[in-house]
Amino acid sequence: MALFESGNPTLSESKFQKTLTGDRVEVMTARGTMNKFFFLFFMVMASSVFTWNAFNQGVNVFPWMIGAAIGGFILAIILAFKPHLGAYLAPPYGLLEGVFVGGISAIYSEAFAKSAPGIVMQAVVLTFGTVIAMFILYRTGIIKATERFKSIVFTATAGIAIFYLIAMVLRMFNINIAFLHEGSMIGILFSVFVVAIAALNLILDFDRIEQGVAMGAPKFMEWYGAFGLLVTIVWLYIEILRLLSKLNKK
Repeated sequence: MALFESGNPTLSESKFQKTLTGDRVEVMTARGTMNKFFFLFFMVMASSVFTWNAFNQGVNVFPWMIGAAIGGFILAIILAFKPHLGAYLAPPYGLLEGVFVGGISAIYSEAFAKSAPGIVMQAVVLTFGTVIAMFILYRTGIIKATERFKSIVFTATAGIAIFYLIAMVLRMFNINIAFLHEGSMIGILFSVFVVAIAALNLILDFDRIEQGVAMGAPKFMEWYGAFGLLVTIVWLYIEILRLLSKLNKK
């Protein structure tokens, strides 16, 4: 039975099961995982504020964003294969994510300064509201992480990732998929779908952390669980920001 199968590739079944061997003095706890998540979230906030301020002072932060995106991707790949390095790699990953998030937030804020002056704050509030709502739905059992649910969310998430990859390749050849950026009905519906899938991934993340605790995963998996949850929340925030931008383009 796939106890740890998740739509979030950073919280996959194999990553947890491979750690469930050998003697362990300390084991993973929900509180420890959340403490580490809040620490990583602080890292994101600190570096995002730095990038935001730099942008508003006229600094070209685009190279920083590209560097942070590449660096964060490399760290994420290493963590995927070496989860025991979470205590060393997750904090710098949080800092790099913050550089990217702060930069993209500042760009959107300037672009919609007249039509939607509060777009970034709206995205932040909606992101936190969604996280809280999904946690309540999970804890109350209204939405359960059944095997069928996991399969559907995982398939949809993989499909979105492949679609985005294809879009990136096409863009290299100056071929743009219009509805990815425009405020057409198709574009808005697509963003709503992606936001919904990102939100549903939170259910899988909560379940994965809970199952990891129940199975007695080693202590270092707290960092890995916190890292995976951060990945989903940042993705959710960016997709909500994109959706709001499309709604304000109509």
